[in-house]
Amino acid sequence: MNKKILIDAIGVLLIALVVVVGYKLSPLLLPKADVTVLPDPACNLQRQDCSVDLPGGGQVTLEMGTRPIPLVKPFAVTLSAQGVAPSRVEVDFAGIDMNMGYNRPELVAAGSGRFVGEATLPVCITGRMDWQATVLIEHGRERIAIPFRFTSGDHS
Repeated sequence: MNKKILIDAIGVLLIALVVVVGYKLSPLLLPKADVTVLPDPACNLQRQDCSVDLPGGGQVTLEMGTRPIPLVKPFAVTLSAQGVAPSRVEVDFAGIDMNMGYNRPELVAAGSGRFVGEATLPVCITGRMDWQATVLIEHGRERIAIPFRFTSGDHS
């Protein structure tokens, strides 16, 4: 009887540990933004670079190095910042209608306001996939999110 109680207590403690760890790590997986800036919905990353004016001044431009944006093949991602000096830049790629896993490369400073990195998108079994590439910019104590949307598998 005592052994069963001990096993049950260990099970409850393990579940509590998983909940606490998940709670503590959630800001890393789902970061909160202080400011969300919506880009021009007509801008299509599959066809062109997309620029956004920031509310505090400055502008950022997101560029995908290969068009159409490939699946299961690395491609360059570049963010150019003018009038703002980010301390950190990440791009979070997420499927809009389907969870495609954690995919958030950090872009490294390359000088003159440019941040560069490499990303790889997984293939979707349906062939066509709607994506959101959320640029996460840390500037001072502020975190800015810019959610760009694009579609893979359909380049019209």
